[in-house]
Amino acid sequence: MDEIHAARHHTIACMTRQGGGALTIVLVMDALGGLGNGTSNSAWQYARELTRQGHHVRVVGIGSPRYPARVHRVPFVSWVAAKQRMQFAKPDVGLFERAFRGADVVHIYMPFAFGRCALRVAREMGIPVTAGFHLQPENITYSAGPLRYVPGVSTFLYWLFRHWLYSDVRHVHAPTRMIADQLRSHGYDNEIHVISNGFSPMFSPRHGGEPGGRDRGRRFRIVASGRLTHEKDHITLIRAVARCRHAADIDLTICGTGPLNSYLRSQARRLLPRTTWSIGFHSHDEMPGLLRACDIIIHPSIVDIESLSVLEGIACGLVPVIAESDLSAARQFALTDESLFPARDVQVLADRIDWWVEHAEDRRYWAVRYADEARSRYSIEHCVDRFVDMERTAIADSAIERDAAMRP
Repeated sequence: MDEIHAARHHTIACMTRQGGGALTIVLVMDALGGLGNGTSNSAWQYARELTRQGHHVRVVGIGSPRYPARVHRVPFVSWVAAKQRMQFAKPDVGLFERAFRGADVVHIYMPFAFGRCALRVAREMGIPVTAGFHLQPENITYSAGPLRYVPGVSTFLYWLFRHWLYSDVRHVHAPTRMIADQLRSHGYDNEIHVISNGFSPMFSPRHGGEPGGRDRGRRFRIVASGRLTHEKDHITLIRAVARCRHAADIDLTICGTGPLNSYLRSQARRLLPRTTWSIGFHSHDEMPGLLRACDIIIHPSIVDIESLSVLEGIACGLVPVIAESDLSAARQFALTDESLFPARDVQVLADRIDWWVEHAEDRRYWAVRYADEARSRYSIEHCVDRFVDMERTAIADSAIERDAAMRP
């Protein structure tokens, strides 16, 4: 094993000395563009930062300006995927051959037919492949109606994804330690690289005054962001605000779209007669300004592979209040107990909100701490640096395997 690691490091060093600093990286993602999907946004974010750092990036998928894929409609499955704001791309060997020509490495985001076809074409062309694990099986089961209650369905999906793609890819990107541990517990024996999806520099504290600060006399502004689905559990937030002692002083904004839009709006009308509230879609470009105008961000979600919405909120200087759930990695962002509450516990969440309303000095202190933590650990520049290290390692391993295969 030590010899393998030594060969790997030697190969990476040789590539760098020979002018291989800039890589040509192909990102394969079923659906791109402004679809409101966090993984789609992350793929574009990585592409922009990779390009800024001097690498050559090709993005392949629905919505790509240079390598666009066609939509692949699968009966029932596409309907379930649409609830996650996902689309499937139609496999296209010719498209992949054009996109992969001259590439150093191919990175695949999803384990569906499009990604599996990309893997086959890349292997036939002798190009190293890495993959990311960005779709938590529990996100699928929560959107599949009665299917979520079938025993073992999530375990089956972990097996299916491994069978489809990940068993044939050595280096896998996992956004959080939680999902890496889940993969290990479900038999994934890959080299798993835990790297955050990171946040864009557009998300930063406002200039002047306290980060996420509240002007004297202004109402207390709470924001939440995420798909309007059962697993995001916005109903717990609405019920908690209704129980707050300060409900009449709160402005609540829930950013998102999804199948529970009408239900959540009807519950807000019924439960929040004293609270100003809005529920609806906000574009990615609108979010930094909206976040900076708020006081705290609440994340009641039960299932999350990372939660970019929390990361973007704390980067803007907001104090988070996050649900503690075994299926959510978002709790990793909490720096104080007042930023956590047991998932689905309406009363504890109401108590947390009231506490932050009544402790302005603590809120200002923690706002700065959270913004500093985000900047030091989760900036897109830092995350992409580590992603490139993973890609170089995969390229080096591929070269070593190729050399070994050529020896008599």
